[in-house]
Amino acid sequence: MYDPIKLSKKIEGIIINGNMKKYYRFRPVGFYGGIATADTVGCNLRCKFCWSSKSVWNANDVGTFYSPETVAEKLNNLATKKDYHQIRISGGEPTIGKKHLITLLENINPNYLFILETNGILLGINKSYIEELSKFKNLHIRICFKGCNPKEFSLLTGAINGFDYQFKALEYLKEKNLSFNIALISVNKDKKYFFNKLIEIGLEKSIIENEEIKLYPLVKKRLLDEKLLHYFE
Repeated sequence: MYDPIKLSKKIEGIIINGNMKKYYRFRPVGFYGGIATADTVGCNLRCKFCWSSKSVWNANDVGTFYSPETVAEKLNNLATKKDYHQIRISGGEPTIGKKHLITLLENINPNYLFILETNGILLGINKSYIEELSKFKNLHIRICFKGCNPKEFSLLTGAINGFDYQFKALEYLKEKNLSFNIALISVNKDKKYFFNKLIEIGLEKSIIENEEIKLYPLVKKRLLDEKLLHYFE
């Protein structure tokens, strides 16, 4: 078991150098109808279903440091070349390294929609982070919940806490009137706790995206080792 807040600080010390951050590839992807993607290194969770392997578990040995301006230039150029209208960061947790992310967003072509895919934990512990993000009008935030209650969150991630910070992030996003949506990974049939929490913060009418877990060989092996594979098959 681990604390994702403490892990965030540890990972930041590995993947951030000044205002540069580690990335391991830039690619066009078919998701969302076509999106320019930068795959970053490092995460503050260790989800047992995660498709990333070395980029999450071996941040020391993977990736190259890039300035936020260079990352933005690569993404802008890729979107232009492929005639995409959307940009994102994937492969790790993009909110680690706030200064880097903010500078990157400042350099993204405002005509492109930037989709920030995040577990939301760092947004939930720091309201000012969301206040800084609120200045970007071309930003959409996708909060992906790992489990529908604290117990399942710990089962799927191995973390001792962090679940409630995801709801705090939603609360702050709603307060600042940012564009966002909610995704959920859960193998629990009883989701009353999750939906009651949404009701508490006035999001009971939200459409929940059920995220599909692809059983790549490494994912399948990890789930098998953790005795969780039968839940996902």
